[in-house]
Amino acid sequence: MTTVRTTIQKREAFFQLHQTGCFTIPNPWNIGTARCLEQMGFAALASTSSGHAYANGMPDGTQPLEMVLAHLSELAAAVNIPLNADFENGYADDIEQMQQNIIKCVATGVAGLSIEDAPQGGADGLYEFNVAVSRISAARAAIDHTGERVLLTARTEGFIRGAPDLEQTTRRIAAFVEAGADCIYAPGIKTVEQISAVVKAANGCPVNMLCGSAMGMTVAELETLGVRRISVGGALARVAMDSFLRVAQQIAQEGRFDGFDGIIGGAQLDRQFARQSD
Repeated sequence: MTTVRTTIQKREAFFQLHQTGCFTIPNPWNIGTARCLEQMGFAALASTSSGHAYANGMPDGTQPLEMVLAHLSELAAAVNIPLNADFENGYADDIEQMQQNIIKCVATGVAGLSIEDAPQGGADGLYEFNVAVSRISAARAAIDHTGERVLLTARTEGFIRGAPDLEQTTRRIAAFVEAGADCIYAPGIKTVEQISAVVKAANGCPVNMLCGSAMGMTVAELETLGVRRISVGGALARVAMDSFLRVAQQIAQEGRFDGFDGIIGGAQLDRQFARQSD
């Protein structure tokens, strides 16, 4: 029988995962997908703001804080492996409010959380450099204030927010490491040159790579480039939504049910989740 880990043990395990090698941290959007990923043998998970938003009929970046906190509590309690929170910009432009929200996030039981250098909601544009660095420093202070060992990932969003400037990205990364980040994440970078520059700027701080589309690189190849952690963002949720929309549209437009051919059966899913609850 699997020994149930405490929150403290999950957090320690999460830090240990970042010490050497390279691991994949997929992104579930509900309890069912989280437990399936855990059963597949993944060592840690990360929430996805977009995946959870879509499942609730909302655009990414529009979820209220209390909904997000409830979701994180649910996911963290549902699995026996560490969970990292996609915590956007801390759900506040105001730094003190961001800190209060981070303290609430830590209380959900997550093992780590990420803070972005852009306002919530997906619009183009980043916080000014000094502001962005101050926010990471404040996020570090908020986590430390709780007395809990929670891993802080600092995200710089330029490559997905209309500012794909590698020089500015690496400048921010170096500053975020100095400000207390435990992990660095620059979603949207794709080339060997970009990845290598980010790893160099991180100067030994673990780097997270987003593989939310077909990149032509494997886990082994990314590890060779110095990547320590790989996430998929909302891609798995989009896979599910894509299948749902295609099959439902076929029923609505053509009156056909061919899309159900070959799908997993209810009995198989019943067995899978029965094993999870043993």
